[in-house]
Amino acid sequence: MDRTKIIGSGAIVGVVALALAGAAFAQGYPAKPIRVIDAYPPGGSTDIVARFISPRFQEAMGQPWIIDNRPGAQGIIGTEIASKAAPDGYTLLMFTGSHAVHPSIYKNLPYDLLTAFVPVTWTTDTSSVLIVHPSVPAHTVKELVALAKANPGRLKFSSGGPGSGTHIAMELFKSMAGIKLTHIPYKGGAPAVLDVAAGHVDLGFGTMPIAAPHIRSGRLRALAVSTAKRTVAMPEVPTVAESGIPGYEATNATGVMAPAGTPRVIVDRLQQEIARILALPDVRERLLALGTEPVGSTPAQFSDYIRSETAKWAKVVKATGMELQTW
Repeated sequence: MDRTKIIGSGAIVGVVALALAGAAFAQGYPAKPIRVIDAYPPGGSTDIVARFISPRFQEAMGQPWIIDNRPGAQGIIGTEIASKAAPDGYTLLMFTGSHAVHPSIYKNLPYDLLTAFVPVTWTTDTSSVLIVHPSVPAHTVKELVALAKANPGRLKFSSGGPGSGTHIAMELFKSMAGIKLTHIPYKGGAPAVLDVAAGHVDLGFGTMPIAAPHIRSGRLRALAVSTAKRTVAMPEVPTVAESGIPGYEATNATGVMAPAGTPRVIVDRLQQEIARILALPDVRERLLALGTEPVGSTPAQFSDYIRSETAKWAKVVKATGMELQTW
């Protein structure tokens, strides 16, 4: 008797059995509520996107999608909690652009994003807007740059914290414009924007979903958007690139990740459902109106994006000479 054929047949049977078991597991998933950890305070871009997905997810899957805000240490605390969760599809992490920056500016992170998690889907691509308090005598990017050059270091800018998407966007802006500003870090994007609106800080980059209501109310003045193209939410606002700093571009993505080891059938099921929700006409329209573009990528596309963004911002951090932070 040919032992090779017997072993080969056994291996095939084993693979088929595993595939059937995985399919059965996926069929019964989810059997309980899913916890979605957002490592930043309520009201930020990741929080907004997660809450758009939540009701539609529950309608289709029959289980709640519960957002668990775990802010602290610029997102590191919540991310570490998610990295240690059981890889069973019942704990997920909301990814933000800050996650791609952290490896370059934080020493001794308690996790490696690329090995501690598996990408599920890139949910949205969000534009940031350069905002100033109305008391700041600058109505254009060129006027702001001239004001900053005449008063080096006197203008204060807010951010969601060291290594946040809004922080790195301003560092890139400072470098390309050749200006000096004083950084005032906050614990998230929402409080950073609120303090510009209150006049406690002069300017900053704010993600469009957070900043737009304050711009429309007149509490903030929008000078330019950070993306390569103008945003649907405010088409009248020019890009930074067309406002005198050619080549400038900074976006803040959101996405969903799962702890490493989560079964592929579960990852695929999550990706398909989230992408379906993001493609719904009313969801897409509402997100675009907020200045965030729905994506709904495959896990592989999201993985490629994370790797390319991590490499891109590593170069920016090195070029701008940003100070390394110790975790």
